[in-house]
Amino acid sequence: MKSKSYAACVLAGTFAFTGAARAEPAQGLALAQKQNCMSCHSVTRQFMGPSLHDVAAKYASRSDAVHYLTHKILEGSAGVWGPVPMPANTQLTADEATSLASWILTLK
Repeated sequence: MKSKSYAACVLAGTFAFTGAARAEPAQGLALAQKQNCMSCHSVTRQFMGPSLHDVAAKYASRSDAVHYLTHKILEGSAGVWGPVPMPANTQLTADEATSLASWILTLK
């Protein structure tokens, strides 16, 4: 009986977080790899840019974290994490950038 209750909770949680703006963990990583985010970022260690884990930890407490990171992903950023600027990611759609931002915030 417990396994059925657990399955129902997992299913309910899955439905609560579905949609274009939410990326499942594997989908988030796949999108980051496809869009070359991993050329400068790593999930767990600093590379050219900060680790995505560090990004999540820094911004997770912001009430507008998804919106803020979506904007930074699309428009680029300079001077926040050091001297290397992050270029604008003009190849991404707004939905893809939002999915990436949502996924990154799960990494905290």
